Amino acid sequence: MKTKTIALACAALMLLSLMAGCGATGSTANANTTSEPTETASSPAAGQTTEPSASGTTFTVGFDSEFPPFGFIAKDGSYDGFDLACAKEVCKRLGWTFVAQPIDWDAKDAELSSGNIDCIWNGFTYNGRENDYTWTTPYYDNSIVVVVRSDSGIKSLSDLAGKTVMVQTDSSALAALNSEDNAALLASLGSVLEEADYNTGFMDMGQGTVDAVAVDVGVANYQLASSSGNFVILSQPLSNEQYAVGFLKGNTEMAATVDATLKQMAADGTMMKIAQNYVSYGLVPQALCLCK
Repeated sequence: MKTKTIALACAALMLLSLMAGCGATGSTANANTTSEPTETASSPAAGQTTEPSASGTTFTVGFDSEFPPFGFIAKDGSYDGFDLACAKEVCKRLGWTFVAQPIDWDAKDAELSSGNIDCIWNGFTYNGRENDYTWTTPYYDNSIVVVVRSDSGIKSLSDLAGKTVMVQTDSSALAALNSEDNAALLASLGSVLEEADYNTGFMDMGQGTVDAVAVDVGVANYQLASSSGNFVILSQPLSNEQYAVGFLKGNTEMAATVDATLKQMAADGTMMKIAQNYVSYGLVPQALCLCK
């Protein structure tokens, strides 16, 4: 009887020990669940977010990941660029969750209309599209220029006669080439090659497959800085334009909120401070028309 009593007591002690262990595990899990999330460098596959917003608003920015200095993949694999940095600052000020969503540029309208993204923000040209989207105030003055190899012998737009010029599909450079102002130039070209991204175009030009690339001046400056003198920009631009943030037509509330925040950033010097971080990538701070 005494032996049986001792056995029961031992069993009870073991049961209490197990219960205590379970209690400790549950406490640890709760602590992990309620801890503050931390911001980490994200990979292209995962997108890029900040801490979840108190308001529950997620701001998904559609961008071209091969369009430096406005949007690109950094050496560590994260998404970077002047436009994305500005968008992150907007979200920080508004308490929104920021998500960077790379898109195929020629599918940007489908991404926007389907709700996969909230805006197109990546060197997005306002001019000629004024009635197609709901816009913020333009923030950056841009030019469409032509880049050639420094040893090509091409010195002016007239020297492009019979040559092959690369442009990105559905880009403002393509629109500039097809404009009435450049009708004579377009007629003189040997061919216009449309490709999905400018990295491919500059590689082709380096290999001699194409003779020139028509591109936004910021991207051109980036390529020049990376090419060790292999490329030059022709002095005469194809067109002059401005960048703004484009929202689905009718999304006036979100557009107005972002617009007001960008103006605050321009007024307090934050936008210019962000711009300085991308000068080495080809950004021209003096082109920030919202800061003037």
